[in-house]
Amino acid sequence: MNSLIDEWKHVAGSKYLRFIFIGPLVAAIFFGLMFSHNQVSESPVVVIDEDHSAYSRQLISTINASQYMNVTNVYASRIAPEILLANEKAVAVIMLPKQLEQRKQQGLSTNIGILMDNTIPSGLTGIRTAIQEIIVTENMTLSMTRLIQKGMDTETSKGLVSPLSLQQRMLFNPTTSYVDFMVLGFVNIVVLMITTSAAGAIVPRLRQEGKLFANGKSPFQIWIRSVPYAVMSSISLLLCYGLLKQVGGMRFEAEPYLFIIPLLVYAFALALVGLLIGYSAKDLSKVNSRTNFVVYPSFLATGIQLTPLVFPEPFQIFAWVLPMNWLNRLIRGMAFRDGALTAYSLEIGALLIIIGVVSLFIGLLVLREAGKAGPSREPLMNSEVLPSSS
Repeated sequence: MNSLIDEWKHVAGSKYLRFIFIGPLVAAIFFGLMFSHNQVSESPVVVIDEDHSAYSRQLISTINASQYMNVTNVYASRIAPEILLANEKAVAVIMLPKQLEQRKQQGLSTNIGILMDNTIPSGLTGIRTAIQEIIVTENMTLSMTRLIQKGMDTETSKGLVSPLSLQQRMLFNPTTSYVDFMVLGFVNIVVLMITTSAAGAIVPRLRQEGKLFANGKSPFQIWIRSVPYAVMSSISLLLCYGLLKQVGGMRFEAEPYLFIIPLLVYAFALALVGLLIGYSAKDLSKVNSRTNFVVYPSFLATGIQLTPLVFPEPFQIFAWVLPMNWLNRLIRGMAFRDGALTAYSLEIGALLIIIGVVSLFIGLLVLREAGKAGPSREPLMNSEVLPSSS
């Protein structure tokens, strides 16, 4: 236990204690406030109205009334979309062709064009949904009006025009809040960077100070030094999740006293991974560059911004070795879906496997280095002092 006490003393007097709380909390506050109003609404669009009719003006008013679109300008004739979409003053151009009202009265179909600037695809999600809803509603209204004019009752005409209706409900993140995946991912990455760097510096620091085997050559003396980093990281993450719930409205349904269990397992796995990565580093300056081999894959392949399902299967399998992959699944399962702890034994088991495998490699490295170091000097205890002969 001397190694654990010694590491706690080091952590208490090091910068890590400040970084592990201040860094993630600052990230949670900054990104939580930044993305607290993440819903894209009132995106600027321009309309080219070549019909100049009462119906085209009515359609423009309907488009402008949508919560997702704001008609900034209406042009009477065609203009190149490169000009209209320049300087990002608009993200889409809607074109209403000539004879729109006349063809409507004749019962003929008309193509309405929409040109969208897809350089930032996320800004078009609301527009695509809104324009589709407007067109569907308009078609159904026009069709029902014609059928009613021909003597058909409302219910029958509705059954002919729209025999099936869709009712959908978004679960667990109904507003597609960025706080629930992107901001949360940023916070997790900050903790990952700080923890792996600090834990990775344990062995190079002890080796530099000549204290690597000060408490014995058992791998357990090195292994147990990861405990302070796991505990501090777990507390920091739990505080950040609570802050995101208050500041950014993040969904968190799991009881904190239950979620701390998988959180500790994750943090322990993360600290041991950092310890393994930094074990053979010659000095402390090499540790941070090595942690990038964990940071970048964790950011890309564990479901922070993109679902892992978009990646080829080999990449999905590779993500299994990353502790954050299982943390994100635990958050989505327990915190967002209010799942029971027992339902996520697979994720917790995967983290325990990572802990076991990494611990095995650490043990082999410690034993190999201990063997090269030679036998340790045993302190002289209870030695008798022999009198010198005259």
